[in-house]
Amino acid sequence: MSPESMRYTGAPARRAAIVDRVRATGFASIADLSERLNVSEMTVRRDVRRLQDDGDAVAVHGGVRLRLAETDDDPDAPGYNGRESARNAAKRTVGRAAAECVLPDDVIAVDAGTTTMELARALSSDFHGTVITHSLPVINRLLDQPAATVIALGGDLHRASRALVGSATVEMAHRYRVRTFYLAAAAVDERGVYASADVERLVKLELMDIADRVVLLIDHGKFAARGPVFLCDWGRLSAVVTDRQPPAGIAARLLADGIDLVLPAESEHEDTAAEN
Repeated sequence: MSPESMRYTGAPARRAAIVDRVRATGFASIADLSERLNVSEMTVRRDVRRLQDDGDAVAVHGGVRLRLAETDDDPDAPGYNGRESARNAAKRTVGRAAAECVLPDDVIAVDAGTTTMELARALSSDFHGTVITHSLPVINRLLDQPAATVIALGGDLHRASRALVGSATVEMAHRYRVRTFYLAAAAVDERGVYASADVERLVKLELMDIADRVVLLIDHGKFAARGPVFLCDWGRLSAVVTDRQPPAGIAARLLADGIDLVLPAESEHEDTAAEN
């Protein structure tokens, strides 16, 4: 897309281009973005403010950088409660869309995470299948699903994610088989999917191995985040459920790898409505 055509495509496309640029370089100046997008610096600053408000990037002096993923190593990162309150609407949208794909008698595994928690909240009252999980909030939520069979994977408590992890968790998960594993992530990029900590990575990989399908649930903020621990490439996934169109590079990888992209109908006009 040329700079001239970008100018008239609209704010959502401009903001996606800004995220792509910052992802490639780590930082982009207001002046550079203004020149590349053929718009005023004031317009770029307005786009950057929107990206920051949405949790997609961080405005810094003279430019914009990627938002860091929420990890235990980042002292400024929010804990579980903070992550749960950030971008709540987006997470609920993703969780509801994923829950619509769960069959009444399904056998699924649910990862620890604030977006996957929304899947648990959105499960139909008719659900009478089986859920395997190491997430304490998910286990607690499913107390209100009396018809569901819940298999809780034991292990060591990882307080940041409110999950049970470690060798005992992995060994217990290895006994089972599920139709779908609903995966959470700290960040994604063109290379693949990232976790927040190595102890989480080991459990995630085992749950991926026992699943016929792996479905990644992410809100749009994960497109502009950075995760410290590489989990897997895109080829390990069957589908991605998210609330916004991914950046061009990631969208191309999904298409090339034959991965289904699920965009809930309620999120399709979000940016248009926000501009009006």
